[in-house]
Amino acid sequence: MANYKNEGYDPEEISALKEQCRQEGKSFIYVEDDDLDVLESGECVHIQFPGQYQAQEVIYDALVYTLRLHHSSLVYEMAVEQVRKTYPEYVPPEDRSAGYTISPEMEEEAETALTEIIEEIEETETVKVQEHVEIDTETDYGIALDVCLNVEEITDEVIEEFVRNYKANALHLDNTLYSFTSEGEE
Repeated sequence: MANYKNEGYDPEEISALKEQCRQEGKSFIYVEDDDLDVLESGECVHIQFPGQYQAQEVIYDALVYTLRLHHSSLVYEMAVEQVRKTYPEYVPPEDRSAGYTISPEMEEEAETALTEIIEEIEETETVKVQEHVEIDTETDYGIALDVCLNVEEITDEVIEEFVRNYKANALHLDNTLYSFTSEGEE
């Protein structure tokens, strides 16, 4: 039996994935990913599907998400960066270690500033995004794809269409630049 440095190229792994896809009646499978709590939102999914890369069979390991999610992530990262210039001790809740402490007053000031900066970035349309597919061949498993699509929700139908077009080399991405606002969202 051959020993593959990247198991995503192993014919046995690929065969097992094809069988899983066949059993589920889809061209892909969902991958459970504890690191991605946004997966429950319908705006981001982690999938795998078999395909070809440079005339070789491979497993594609893809993160597929909406343009709106991508935009809000970039806006949030930019706003946090700006807040940390004024409040260097501020750490966003998702990045806090167990021993992190900040005074309630300081946290409230930083959170208020964060909200205001996010609103300003959105109003001025500082961040613009477009559909894209990024390929990473230097991963531990198969070939990683980072897929951003301009859809409201990542559904089975959206994924099936993407996989079909990607494998047929018929994928047409919208290169229009978009900006979003989080009006009404809490």
